[in-house]
Amino acid sequence: MLWRINLLGHGIGKAHRRIFKLPFYKHIMERSLISGLNEKDAGKEVRINGWVDTVRNQGKVIFLDIRDISGTIQTVIFGKHKDMEDAKNVSKESSIEIIGKVYLRPKGTENVNIPTGKIELQIQELKILTLCLALPFELDAKELGEEVRLKYRYLDLRRKEMQNNLLVRSKLIKVIREYLYSKGFNEFETPMLVKYTPGGARNFLVPSRIEAGKFWALPESPQLFKQLLMVAGMEKYFQIAKCLRDEDARKDRQPEFTQLDVEMSFVSQEDILQLMEGLIKRVWKEVLNVEAHTPFPRITYQEAMKKHNSDKPDMRKDKNNPKEFAFLWVVDFPLFQYDKEAKKHVANHHPFTSPNMEDFKKNPEKARSIAYDLVLNGVEVGGGSIRIHDSEVQQKVFEILQINKEEQERKFKFLLDALKFGAPPHGGIALGLDRMLQLMLNTTSIREVIAFPKNSDGREVMLNAPSDVTDQQLKDLHVKIAWPEKKEGKKVSKEK
Repeated sequence: MLWRINLLGHGIGKAHRRIFKLPFYKHIMERSLISGLNEKDAGKEVRINGWVDTVRNQGKVIFLDIRDISGTIQTVIFGKHKDMEDAKNVSKESSIEIIGKVYLRPKGTENVNIPTGKIELQIQELKILTLCLALPFELDAKELGEEVRLKYRYLDLRRKEMQNNLLVRSKLIKVIREYLYSKGFNEFETPMLVKYTPGGARNFLVPSRIEAGKFWALPESPQLFKQLLMVAGMEKYFQIAKCLRDEDARKDRQPEFTQLDVEMSFVSQEDILQLMEGLIKRVWKEVLNVEAHTPFPRITYQEAMKKHNSDKPDMRKDKNNPKEFAFLWVVDFPLFQYDKEAKKHVANHHPFTSPNMEDFKKNPEKARSIAYDLVLNGVEVGGGSIRIHDSEVQQKVFEILQINKEEQERKFKFLLDALKFGAPPHGGIALGLDRMLQLMLNTTSIREVIAFPKNSDGREVMLNAPSDVTDQQLKDLHVKIAWPEKKEGKKVSKEK
């Protein structure tokens, strides 16, 4: 049965007004992924969708290489086919639908470089879904400036190497989830609008419209919430968590990044290190097909600084990022560091890290902590600690950090109260997934493993953000902008 679909009078431009004649059953034919087709499918009729990778017009025969997320296949259209004109006019990177029959390629014309190289699809029906305009850059160009790549990120992500990076990222997260679920963990979400609490980084602040002069903070990590989940009796928590820090961007740092967040109750440092070694071993095998040999070497902070002058030493035999993976645990970090400029002690990790209690009783300021970092090829890819679960110890740590009683009550009352209600001993770790992927894939920057990253200045160039807001929006948020003075020679003017 043939169905006529008349697109005239439906608001479609003249260039696209056409009458399609397609058998109804072909419309409901299941779409085939290109990578799933091979020589065993010879003689089958299939439907594929994708993008035009190349066009080779040989007069009476036109070859279209069609690409989807899974792979590429050669299609061919002959002679006086009713869709020949569309095949002639289609541009590279246009989206397209093809129904055709699978044939074995003639001997001598096979392409051994692709999985579908022994077959081709002879076109029965061709439908241009969307024509592509002239591209701002060629997708197969060897050298591309990062700014233009980020401005047209949706095109940059069509490139094979970028799609591979994101597919590896997806597989990494899948393997992590499967491993942790198999170990009895549960996945819980934590809030993105939180209370500002002093930590190791500057928070992004969000003004409250409802409470004038009050601000939310965006979390630099789910640290306090995962501890509260342990107090709540959840015992084994994990989350693929978004974290935000108002810091300058670097090759291995972004204002927003993703980490694997893990917390457990009734555990020791040894339990956590063994769990993570098992996870890394599984990930490296299933994602990279590489054996990560366990147990990982361990070194104390003092030994690392004495021998290597670094708390994240590169232990590779041959330091010349890419097929050698040298994991290392650095343990026994100092609980505090002395800030000479501020003339006070600061937390080496964060103020909720448990001290070595034997050290703490003797000399709290010089105590070691029960904290550990995971280092890979000289890069810190994770860190964690056993947490303080005793409210009196936590208050003592706050006092050493010169957080007085009033400030403790104002900023941490919820935590200090929670620790008084049967809080279990607990600890955890966070792994930076972006950094880890950068090392796994040997890319030049973590921006290569993030779908929509900020540029080196911390801007989103595709969206042109951050951007201006209206005076009314500022008024609603009870915010006024104090523009900085701009000096030009002797003149001083205010920048609007």
